Amino acid sequence: MKLSELLNGLSVASLEGDPEVDILGLAYSSTDVHPGFLFAAWKGALRDGIDFVDDAVRRGAVAVLSDRPRPENLDVAWVRVFDPREALALSAANFYDHPAYKMKLVGITGTKGKTTISYILESILQQAGFAVGVIGTISHRGPGFEFNAVRTTPESVDLQHMLKEMVDRGVTHCIMEVSSHSLELKRVAGIGFDVAMFTNLSGEHLDFHHTMEDYFAAKRKLFALNTKKRTAVVNQDDPWGRRLIAELPMSTVTFGFEPAALVRAERAKFSGAGIEASVKYPGGQMILTSPLAGKHNLSNLLASFAAAMALGVPVAVIKDGIAGLRQIPGRFEKVDNDRGFHIIVDYAHTDASLQSLLETVRDLKPARIVLVFGAGGDRDKAKRPRMGEVAARYADWTFLTTDNPRTEDPASILAQIEMGFVSADCKKYSVVPDRREAIAQALVSAGKGDFVVLAGKGHETTQTAGTTIVPFSDAEVAREILKTMETK
Repeated sequence: MKLSELLNGLSVASLEGDPEVDILGLAYSSTDVHPGFLFAAWKGALRDGIDFVDDAVRRGAVAVLSDRPRPENLDVAWVRVFDPREALALSAANFYDHPAYKMKLVGITGTKGKTTISYILESILQQAGFAVGVIGTISHRGPGFEFNAVRTTPESVDLQHMLKEMVDRGVTHCIMEVSSHSLELKRVAGIGFDVAMFTNLSGEHLDFHHTMEDYFAAKRKLFALNTKKRTAVVNQDDPWGRRLIAELPMSTVTFGFEPAALVRAERAKFSGAGIEASVKYPGGQMILTSPLAGKHNLSNLLASFAAAMALGVPVAVIKDGIAGLRQIPGRFEKVDNDRGFHIIVDYAHTDASLQSLLETVRDLKPARIVLVFGAGGDRDKAKRPRMGEVAARYADWTFLTTDNPRTEDPASILAQIEMGFVSADCKKYSVVPDRREAIAQALVSAGKGDFVVLAGKGHETTQTAGTTIVPFSDAEVAREILKTMETK
């Protein structure tokens, strides 16, 4: 593709060099540059891409995209733009021939529920006979492929390449979890969504967004991205959702438990076997059943129901697709055992999600709730004491432990969580920094009818401390410990 074609539709401040040079690929890391590539140089959180231009040129870059002037004595095309992240995203859409417009695309944003909704909607659309691709927190997958996700929403070049691969594999419907980071950093610029979904908003990522207003503003960007004919699906029960509904100019399908919701649940029953509820929707009513657990998952089911309706899926197919999904990795995932207690692995890693998880467990009438959790390092610190307060209120005993401390001192993180127990005047906890040992102590202490809840890591298969990453899966560790308990 010619550079001039690549820049079609972009706001370019200046272009120095040959606009007809052939561009054979795009890269935002100089180590990924091959001969004939365009290299995008922007200032990141830790490094400045401008420092790697020389390396990119040595590797064969024939053009550079940047918001800075071209250095002297550099003999490559230099495209100066106002926002290199957005410019790269739009260039990538051009380079891969706008794959998002060749399939139905659903974008899901919100603090909680994105991953669960992606699995439910995937099950519904597969039940309807569609070829489905998913780009999400746990994995990126589609017909004939699946690999673990490095980040929820990939960088723009990787994302457009993935969408192109999906189109080439015959994908008709793609479901994408759209993180607030990806919206703020323009990774999804140039992508058209047929359905844009909002689940809820609660305190998270405030280390990045700083305020809830900024966090909401980032999420809202999903609904103003493109020119595709769109439908919004928004949570009527969430106060931020109601605000969004009032601000949106597009057709909106609301879901929830509120009487005003277009898709709403009534007479819900929750048990160890799952969920049963009557669902009213425009044009009818039906009984919905699902093996998933808890009121929060009923909200996720309603969101998926609403999105599937917006995509034209028959109600009978929606019902079967929901009923057929048995479990989601790391989301209220059950670890089977024959010792008379229950083990639940869940990704809950904020105070709001931890409360929702423990409320769901409490509704199942446990003998006791034995909780194991920590908080990630180099992330929002304000939520840590709040998580401690939630654990103090809802758990019968808590083992405080590490959860990806990264570059922070684990003891400092645990002390901040402990502040929540102190403010709640609760002493029903112990501090066990080694996560494997904490899980072992929790399982050994469990009795008949107890629920052992391993929260925070969910589907994750590694633990990060400093710059060291080691294999660690809560579910697998629990199974290993159960085996050792059987031999004693």
